[in-house]
Amino acid sequence: MKKLIAGAILLGASSMAFAQPGCGVGAMIWKGQSGAAPHILAATTNGTFGNQTFGMTTGTLGCDTNEAVKSLAMYMDSNIDKIARDMSRGEGENLETLAVLLGVEASDRDAFRQTMQNNFASVFPSSETTSDEAVTAIVAVLESHETLRKYVS
Repeated sequence: MKKLIAGAILLGASSMAFAQPGCGVGAMIWKGQSGAAPHILAATTNGTFGNQTFGMTTGTLGCDTNEAVKSLAMYMDSNIDKIARDMSRGEGENLETLAVLLGVEASDRDAFRQTMQNNFASVFPSSETTSDEAVTAIVAVLESHETLRKYVS
């Protein structure tokens, strides 16, 4: 009996660590309820059924598929000059971080770096380009690329 309880606690804890109740079946079941209990139950439901990853991948179950773009925007706010430098060279730690934040697979990283370098002037048309403008331009460049559009769609 102790092993069963310990297993249930571990399952719930691991579900809490990886599943957030913002989307997935758990969020749909516990929608409109606030407090720790519904939050925990929604996260546990998502973790138990493994549906949140499916929802995030397909944009279903109430999941927002643009989280990568939000992460990109937050990173861009703090590192715009470094990103511009790396993008102009087509290599560097900050450009690699952009690829990671967008979920660009290792097999597509060369295409990502080359595309960003080739489109540097459209992403950063002036030294006054804001991070919001740069993010919008990066998304537009990636959306127009046959292989890379999957990372921002």
